Amino acid sequence: MLRWARLEKSTRGRKRAKTTRKEKTIFLEYLKSPIVQLIVGRGEEETTLTAHKALLDESPYFKEKLSGLDEEDLRVDLYDEYLDAMVCFLQYQYTGEYFPRRLGNDTLESDPSVPAIDNTGDQLLRHARVYTLAGKLGLPALKTLAHSKIHLINSTAVGEIAYARFVYGNTPPDDVIIRKPVAAFWATRSHVLRHEAEAEFKAMCLEYPQFGFDVLSLVLDQREKRAREREDHGTPGGPRGRKRMRPSINV
Repeated sequence: MLRWARLEKSTRGRKRAKTTRKEKTIFLEYLKSPIVQLIVGRGEEETTLTAHKALLDESPYFKEKLSGLDEEDLRVDLYDEYLDAMVCFLQYQYTGEYFPRRLGNDTLESDPSVPAIDNTGDQLLRHARVYTLAGKLGLPALKTLAHSKIHLINSTAVGEIAYARFVYGNTPPDDVIIRKPVAAFWATRSHVLRHEAEAEFKAMCLEYPQFGFDVLSLVLDQREKRAREREDHGTPGGPRGRKRMRPSINV
């Protein structure tokens, strides 16, 4: 039995070695592909990044952009993209992850450059920008990874408002992955959190009326649900009738 175990282990070892060689061969082909210039940002913020074409071609967006270009002049202008999101995307394409990495115990690796509590929303925005970029580039696995990291950030009310503003400004109304949960988050906690960031909460509602409507709708839905539950457990023979209060007017 031990011999068979060793044989099985040896077979698995050869399979792993073949897989490793195959992965190395594929990665080598990536590195042998032409270099593409990526122009990110505008004006003083403009930055030039470079990447191998074969890795960029895994994105339907880049594949279409690069398909008609000469290999001597491979350049894509990305004036409206965030530099930090593009860097995360490239790191993911080359390594399969981006910093900070998600660890096995559902935490993110330590980043000494940021505080433990996200008071500004910068850490939430980092992953939200990767999420929206991944959607544009047609990379569902990266989109899922970024979404999972959003839920591992500890933040304050001010940070959550900054995150909500970005989400409502950069996602379609029918997005249920990060947009709907934002409204649900504030619907269940707004009675407490809005006092911690009252000015920011008011500004958010004025800037994005749909946000205020979504939050109010969820709050009212919860109140209706609780009212129905109370009526269902009311007096025998059916729910109690309620008189509508009318204002009195002295003539």
